[in-house]
Amino acid sequence: MKKAEFILEHEEGFHARPAGIFSKLASKFKADIVLFKNGNQEKEYNPKSIISIMTMGATQDDKITIQADGSDEEEAVNSLLELVENDFKM
Repeated sequence: MKKAEFILEHEEGFHARPAGIFSKLASKFKADIVLFKNGNQEKEYNPKSIISIMTMGATQDDKITIQADGSDEEEAVNSLLELVENDFKM
């Protein structure tokens, strides 16, 4: 299992455009991937679903945890972090 955290710095949070781009990239991986918001591990979100990401209601400065488990977990987490660092530009 691979985990990483990031602070959502995008001014508008996870609105439709970044959520869609994030979901599209997450869907390319075989690993099971979940997101957690602000350390709350009781509620997990599916990053392969744009609807799930948007229901998270993540706004600027929220802490998001990515957790992946599977054959390509390392690549999945690193790629998703890189996407966020590049302001959702693929």
